[in-house]
Amino acid sequence: MEGMKSNAFLETERVGTLMRKYSIPCILSLVVAALYNIVDQIFIANADYLGSYGNAANTVVFPLTVVALAVAVMIGDGCCAFVSISLGAGRNEDAHRSIGSAILLCLGSSAVLTAVYLLCMDMLLTAALSVWYLCHMRAVRLGRGSFGLQGRLVKKFLSLGVTSFLAQISLVASMAAVQNMCMKYGALDPVFGRVEYAQIPLAVLGIVMKFFQIAISIAVGMAAGCIPIVGYNVGAGRRDRAKALFTKLLAAEAAVGAAALLVVELFPRQLIGIFGAANENVYYTAFAVKSFRIYLCMMVLATVNKGTFIFLQSLGKAVASTVISLTREIVFGVALPILFPLFWGLDGLLYSFPAADILTFLIAAVVIRRTYRELRAGGPEKAAALCAAASARRRGPAGGAC
Repeated sequence: MEGMKSNAFLETERVGTLMRKYSIPCILSLVVAALYNIVDQIFIANADYLGSYGNAANTVVFPLTVVALAVAVMIGDGCCAFVSISLGAGRNEDAHRSIGSAILLCLGSSAVLTAVYLLCMDMLLTAALSVWYLCHMRAVRLGRGSFGLQGRLVKKFLSLGVTSFLAQISLVASMAAVQNMCMKYGALDPVFGRVEYAQIPLAVLGIVMKFFQIAISIAVGMAAGCIPIVGYNVGAGRRDRAKALFTKLLAAEAAVGAAALLVVELFPRQLIGIFGAANENVYYTAFAVKSFRIYLCMMVLATVNKGTFIFLQSLGKAVASTVISLTREIVFGVALPILFPLFWGLDGLLYSFPAADILTFLIAAVVIRRTYRELRAGGPEKAAALCAAASARRRGPAGGAC
């Protein structure tokens, strides 16, 4: 009962305030993780003896880091959504046991990945901070009984997190397609087909992807911050609050995309300059400017699409979220980079990315409309009735205010 009272603010406090409170830590953690790889690439690019060759090599190995991230977000995002829904529905036992199971899964997967990837001090520091946070959680108190793999709970929260996993793994497939087509059609280009310039297209696209990663980290952080809020309110029967939060999230995602679009359209030379363009030739700079302006010209749609995927996940609609995410990364993200260059060469590869975002948004728009309709079905009167029932279930005969 004490745990439920401590979480009651999730269905009473203003959704905008809650969104800021929960999204900012998510955004910071994701942006810092993105910068971790980007800072390395900046130093590599500015080394006179590496330059664009170093950028190209970094681009090739980058997908390997995404594999580890895919496992982490599947466990973390799935557990977060399930715990929030459980708390909202008053199932505290499921909440703390699912966290314990998630921790054990993380430890097991980390042991496997440690055998594959190089263990370094930065990873140890991150793990120590995670343990400190778990010991100071207030929403859910962990005890000795929390730690045990509960098959029933693991199945439920992994099914919610599979969207995040597939989104990351499918991104690896998309990046592999882009890299292969970049090398193939770059070799056919009259300029980049020359040996001394062959590495430029791959190096430039790697830099463009890194900037995209920063923007999309902000978009994902905002949506991920909404997961506990949406999950709790849906579990408590407050779909009206989930609808209001969805509106604010879509507006915020569009704003982030618009800001990123302005940066890449107005300051592409400054962005590429961070990655050692001063030491490169005019072909490098010209292709980089064109890549930024074309490849990322649909940033607004990209961020809105990403927010929609994650919001569906927080509603417990893992199947719908997974299908749309895979459509973006596999159907459009792999097929279009293979198809477009057949007609337009290397430029076709650049246009494949915004084309994929446009096609994905057409699907997302239908899903957004349907989601609004479903959340509207739980309007004020129905929300009040559901809230009263949830309060009675959680607090006993005395009930409680929503």
